[in-house]
Amino acid sequence: MFDSSKLDAYLTGLCQARDLPGVSAAIMGPDGLEYAFNYGFRDGAFTRPVDNYTLFGVASMSKSMTALCACILACEGRLDLNAPVSDFFPEFELAGQPREAATVRTLAMHTAGIPPMEPLEWSIAMNSEGRSESDWLREMKRTAPNKMETIDQIIAYIAHCGYNTLGAPGEVMSYSNEGYAILSYIVDQAAGVPLEQFMQARIFDPLGMTRTILDNGVKAARALSGGNITSLFEVEDGQRTCDDCWSVLPPFRGCAMVKSTSRDMAAYYRMIANMGMHEGKQAIPAHAVDLLVGRYHPLSHLMTMCMGLNKREFAGHVVCEHAGGLHGVSSKGALLLGEGLRLRGALQSGRRGYGRAALRHALRGDGASARHEYGLVHPRGPRFQRAAYDPRALYRPRGRAEHPVHPLRGGRQPSARHARRRGSAPRLLRRRALSRRQAGCAGHGRLPSGVFDSRRTCVGRSRRHAGV
Repeated sequence: MFDSSKLDAYLTGLCQARDLPGVSAAIMGPDGLEYAFNYGFRDGAFTRPVDNYTLFGVASMSKSMTALCACILACEGRLDLNAPVSDFFPEFELAGQPREAATVRTLAMHTAGIPPMEPLEWSIAMNSEGRSESDWLREMKRTAPNKMETIDQIIAYIAHCGYNTLGAPGEVMSYSNEGYAILSYIVDQAAGVPLEQFMQARIFDPLGMTRTILDNGVKAARALSGGNITSLFEVEDGQRTCDDCWSVLPPFRGCAMVKSTSRDMAAYYRMIANMGMHEGKQAIPAHAVDLLVGRYHPLSHLMTMCMGLNKREFAGHVVCEHAGGLHGVSSKGALLLGEGLRLRGALQSGRRGYGRAALRHALRGDGASARHEYGLVHPRGPRFQRAAYDPRALYRPRGRAEHPVHPLRGGRQPSARHARRRGSAPRLLRRRALSRRQAGCAGHGRLPSGVFDSRRTCVGRSRRHAGV
C-alpha cells in the first residue's frame, strides 16, 4: 500500500513544475476506487475544476476496446480471427502479398504488413472543424487525395498508394491506425450492429461505465457529460492555447474516438486484469480476454504488441499497457495481468510522455528511464509449455533459454549476429519505434514510456498535448 498523501504531493509538484492545466488519475482496487488524483481545471477560464467524472478523450486507448469486441465475437463463433480481411472487403489488397494473407488477427496485432502512411492525418485535417491554420494543416489539405471520410477510401489507398508492404502478414509489427479502421468495420459486419452499439452493450454497460462513449466528434459525449467535459489544451510556439475543436476522423472511429473518465477507465483495466471479472461476475468472457492479451501472445522482458495493448514481464509481473494522443488529448493506462484484484496501472498527463512518467516514477519510487523498444515477434511455438493460467509460466521453454520463434515457419530464429553474417536483416529480433509523424498514428510519438511495479491499477487523462 502506498502513502496517498505523499503521492498527492509528488504529483501536484510535477503538475505545477510543468504548468499542466489539468490532470485526472484513478487507482482501482479490490473494494473499488482506492485513490483519485485530480489537478487543475477543464476550461480556458480556469474556473471549472477537474474531477473523476470529467470526460476526456482517451485516443488510442480505444483500440483495445475495439479489439475486445472482436474477441467477444470470436468467442461466440460470430467472427473468425483467422479469416482473411478480403472475406469482409474483397477489394482489400496489400502490394506483393496474396489477397488472403492478411487476417483479422494480423490487423488487431498490427502485423498485417501495412506500412506507415498518411490517411489518419488527412482524415483529421479534412474533417475536423475550427482548427487554427498551421503549416501541418495546410500541407495535409494540399496533399490529401480526398477527405478520407469512408473506409472504402482507406482500403483503396492501401491498395494503390505504391508503398511496399513491410513483410508478409504476421512477420513484422508496425503500428497501423488504418488496420484498426478496417477492424472497426469488420466488427460492424460480424456483430450485425454498428461498433458503437456493440461496444456500449457488451463492454460499457456490463462494467458500469456510465460516463463512457464511442463518439466520432463530441456531440454525443457532450450530451452524456452534462457539461462536465474538458476543453482541449495545446502548446504552440511556447504559448498555451485552448479550444473545443475535437478531432473528427470518420473511418477511424474504433482507433481513437472513445471519451471516458479516469474512474471508468480504471474499472475497464481492472476487468482485463481479472480475466473478465467485474464485481464478482463474469462480465466479459475469460477466453475473450485471453485472446486479447493472454496465452496466445508471446511474453518476454521486452514489450510486445498483443491486441490493442502492449505486454511485457517486469519485476515478476505481467504488465499490459497502452497510451494515446490526439489534439488536446494525452492518455495512459496499465494493469497487472492475472493477479486478481491486485492491479496497477498508469497515468495520462498534459504533455504526452512527461505526465505518464510522473505517475510511473511515483508508484515505483524511482526515476529510472524506460526502454523504448518492442520485443520479439514470436507467437507461441512447440518448445513452450502450457500450464495453468500463470501468465509468466505459459511461455517458458522447457530446459533451455527462450528463443524467438518464426511466426510463419516455427522453430528458432538465428541470432542477430548470424542474421547479419547471412546478409538478412534481423527484423524479428529488434524493433525501433517510428516517429509519430512517420507512423501517422493517433498517440504514439514513441513507444509507451515504460512499465511499472505497483500492485494497483490506475489510469488518468489530461488536456494538454503538443501535436496532432
